Amino acid sequence: MGVIVYLIIMLPFLIFAIVLSQGKGAFLLAGFNTMAQEEKERYDERALAKFMGKMMYGYCFCVLLWILNEILHTQWLFNVGLVLFVALTIFLLIYANTGNRFKK
Repeated sequence: MGVIVYLIIMLPFLIFAIVLSQGKGAFLLAGFNTMAQEEKERYDERALAKFMGKMMYGYCFCVLLWILNEILHTQWLFNVGLVLFVALTIFLLIYANTGNRFKK
């Protein structure tokens, strides 16, 4: 049962990752879609979308580890996936919000 739930979680992440990694779909990103148009024009939308696509692939990998945990009944796979999930989130927050990386 848990495998099905994780697959249901992973499928939208994977679809979102594919769309974003092509440099499209930035309007789906929280925060970016709520900016004023003149503020959006200051950002490299394609670079931001590609970066977020890579992060979504990372999150898909975490969920894949959780699926393998359910199949193989090994708690360490879940723990590795959870630590990786948290580490990716911290990296995402720091990388995206420092250094003006996505500004034109």
